[in-house]
Amino acid sequence: MGPGFILSAAIVGSGELIATTTLGARAGFVTFWVIILSCLVKVTLQLEFGKHAIYTGETVMAAFNRLPGPSFRGTNWTLWTWLSIQIFKLLQVGGIVGGVALTLNIAFPSVSVTIWAFVSAILASLLIFQGYYQFIEKFAIIMIGLFTLLTFASLFFLQYTPYALSWENVASGLQFQLPASAVVIALGAFGITGVGGDEIMYYNYWCIEKGYARFTGPRDDADEGWLRRAKGWIRVMYWDAILSMIVYTVVTAVFYLLGAAILHGSGDIPEGYQMVEALSRIYTETLGPEAKSIFLLGALVVLFSTLFAALASWTRVYSDCFGQMGWIDFYDPQVRRRSIAILAWIFPLTWTLLFLFIQLPVLMILAGGFVTSILLLVIVYAAYQFRYRRLPVVLKPTLVYDIAFWVSASVIILIGLYSIAKIF
Repeated sequence: MGPGFILSAAIVGSGELIATTTLGARAGFVTFWVIILSCLVKVTLQLEFGKHAIYTGETVMAAFNRLPGPSFRGTNWTLWTWLSIQIFKLLQVGGIVGGVALTLNIAFPSVSVTIWAFVSAILASLLIFQGYYQFIEKFAIIMIGLFTLLTFASLFFLQYTPYALSWENVASGLQFQLPASAVVIALGAFGITGVGGDEIMYYNYWCIEKGYARFTGPRDDADEGWLRRAKGWIRVMYWDAILSMIVYTVVTAVFYLLGAAILHGSGDIPEGYQMVEALSRIYTETLGPEAKSIFLLGALVVLFSTLFAALASWTRVYSDCFGQMGWIDFYDPQVRRRSIAILAWIFPLTWTLLFLFIQLPVLMILAGGFVTSILLLVIVYAAYQFRYRRLPVVLKPTLVYDIAFWVSASVIILIGLYSIAKIF
């Protein structure tokens, strides 16, 4: 296990800690169902991308470039669509850089937010520049575990405060209501809570680097050994994806309930440079003022692990995209490493400059989540092609799986089209 938990590192920071809590703070308990649905409906798409990586060994961009549809300059429309959406995704990770910088500024106020933003970016660049998969994997799992324990403790002690939860509170959030004032935030949260469109794409690279595809070997439908290995590693991948989904679904629910109970109840909405101070209240109100220091440490490691995991993924997927466009030879290991190393410095600098210019980390993160809802339409299309056009007959899944696939695809299509309608 491992790839799914690397994605969880990226999810917990921007999705759970910020987007989920902010939605709860603004809407109260009524949109709880949005968060739960968001976590559950995307995993079948993630499984399709993982399976495709295992039985073909193809990277995402190579697979996208072979999808049906028009091309421009030899590059499939899906790559151009992804590249245009990524412009807005820059804002999302810029908001994460801001979250790290704001947290450090509260802990060490003698150093300005600007300096901390650059320090965070440089540190992330240095770590990715070295490119250690095992360090990323272990760091992500440990940080998620520690912060999860702190958050569960906060939810437990919530019951001993004036903000105590009742079953009526939780039930009110499961009635599929969506107040008009919360629509945009809910769409943004839907895009980045759970495994988002970009994380689904990244999963392909981590499955390949973890070795699942290499251990399976080149596809040969007539080889019983290949079939046995393919089914075995797909089974491992299923466990990884499903267990990580359970983790981030439970953690997401806890964050949402804390935001809805404490921040909505007190009217303290996370926004601007006060974002971290507002978020700290979900811990200080339950665990006492002394918990603020623990929260700052937890927020720092979770947000930085998000930044770290995002940068590791961005450098790979962009290098792959540039290779498909003919700008670099992605399949030359030396060229690929050089591209990853260069992008490891370019992206953090860009994210930092965007944050310092806009200075609205919550809005930046939700904007990224909003366009991710649109990106999910491309993901659904690709997953459909993988499942019904490219999957070997010998690896055909069960009827239950297919039903889950179509339920997920239908929900995501409706949400994506609604997001587009809100734009225009």
